[in-house]
Amino acid sequence: MTTTIEVPLWAAVLMMLLALLWLFQHFLLPSVRWIFRHRANKVIDEVNTRLALKIPSFKLTKREVLIDRLCYHPEVMIEIDQLAEERQVTRDVLQARVRQYAQEIVPAFNALLYFKAAYWVARKLVHSIYRVRLGYADDQGLAALDDKSSVVFIMNHRSNMDYIVATYLAADRTALSYAVGEWARVWPLQQLIRLMGGYFVRRNSGDPLYRRVLEAYVQMAADGGVPQAVFPEGRLTRDGKLGAAKLGLLGYITKGFDPTGERNIVFIPVGINYDRVLEDRSLLRASTMLPRRGKLATLTTLVGFGWKNISQAISGKRYRNGYACVNFGKPVFLKQWLETHHASGTAPLTDVSALADDLMHRIGQIIPILPVAVVATIVSRNPQKAFSELELKAKAFELLTLLENAGYRAYIPRGDRDYGVSVGIRMLTLRYVLIEAQGLLSINSKELPLLNYYANSIAHLVNETSYPDDVNSIDNSR
Repeated sequence: MTTTIEVPLWAAVLMMLLALLWLFQHFLLPSVRWIFRHRANKVIDEVNTRLALKIPSFKLTKREVLIDRLCYHPEVMIEIDQLAEERQVTRDVLQARVRQYAQEIVPAFNALLYFKAAYWVARKLVHSIYRVRLGYADDQGLAALDDKSSVVFIMNHRSNMDYIVATYLAADRTALSYAVGEWARVWPLQQLIRLMGGYFVRRNSGDPLYRRVLEAYVQMAADGGVPQAVFPEGRLTRDGKLGAAKLGLLGYITKGFDPTGERNIVFIPVGINYDRVLEDRSLLRASTMLPRRGKLATLTTLVGFGWKNISQAISGKRYRNGYACVNFGKPVFLKQWLETHHASGTAPLTDVSALADDLMHRIGQIIPILPVAVVATIVSRNPQKAFSELELKAKAFELLTLLENAGYRAYIPRGDRDYGVSVGIRMLTLRYVLIEAQGLLSINSKELPLLNYYANSIAHLVNETSYPDDVNSIDNSR
């Protein structure tokens, strides 16, 4: 005799869902994880055969493990004890804040995303916006680095595109880990940055506990051999000039460095420049303390920019935004630097200001000299003068000769100076920064600040040569 058990429909559906969930959790999900882990490991093995700086094991450590290590870092625990006593707060409350900070800071690097998806997106994006060029790289110096070196790429900061351009051009050498400001903590950008190995920094945080957690992570990453990318200026240049270094992250990286130890810290100066910075007008507004534009004005500008590019593409006059160029300089080994620049080469470095100044100087020396910067330099020094194209090119050739003879690195498109200067003139006339009338080129007076902005990108190089303020004096000195 068979017994029939009747089950309500809702209960049957619930049991079915629970069974599917169990099946998914115990069979399907582990299989999917194994497939992605297997593919990621294959990518890591593949890229490590061609990278100048291999992916360190620290970067591949599970995020949860790194968070736990950071939460119980000795320096962090000391800070918790001090604050608990000073502020009469329980250690559990402070420890919870530390974990919150650690979860905010620690990245979740994914090799598959970084070297496949992110690299593909970066390549497509930068080539759709710029003609991207690697001007110079000391590949011999990079090849000489060993696994016991903590490598830090130190670069100037002109645009938010710096992250993408540098990541793209450095992808054949290493996987960079960036310190990214709070502006990027929006969904889904922050998740993408974490998966690419970036970590977030609260630039103006006055919380000593947060600063201690951040310091501990930066030191852990440096000790773990993670190649880091740092913008010493701390923010985008507002006026186009190379700014002074802020000492925060640089101090964290070098704190506790033992000159007699096994591991060395190697700084690689990186110079970046653009024929057009996408945020140039916004940055100039910020430099003059003008109020930020409203959302409607921003949207109007964005639509206008898009329509202009589409119309230029249809008419065959779209030249993207000129050239974007990156130079990788000669590595600076901290042990050797201390021997020649420090009172005692074996003593710990307590003041990083001299090191920061030296690194910023090295960055400045390798900033690429691009066509727009050359033309802007000449015209901005005589804003009342109208130039014929032939005269402007002659002045540009003279300036390029001075700069190259001084050892600075100019990127000459196609190796043709005439074509290169033509590119600079074309970029500025397309934006109505220069106006052509009756065969002469003159400044649009409303755009003089913008012209100075691009001239400022190489002003420190020009000032170190014998190039005069008044271009007419070149002819008079002959």
